[in-house]
Amino acid sequence: MHNKKLYGTATVGTKGQLVIPSEAREEYGISTGDRMYVFGSPESGAIILLNEEKLEQFIDKMNLQVESFRALKHKNGNK
Repeated sequence: MHNKKLYGTATVGTKGQLVIPSEAREEYGISTGDRMYVFGSPESGAIILLNEEKLEQFIDKMNLQVESFRALKHKNGNK
């Protein structure tokens, strides 16, 4: 489990809210009002939070890579 870090714990409140530990918020640049996408794997019990802005950047980057691949493929005569 290299490159993994435990930031502490978070307790789920009565409204289903939890507080992300401050060290994690600082390290990942999470600010008040940021929208977070919540992904999960029921089988493993894992929940992943992903900042909306970072997700959009990732999707944009992937789209550029797909377009580059398509252009290269087209250039080489493949359809």
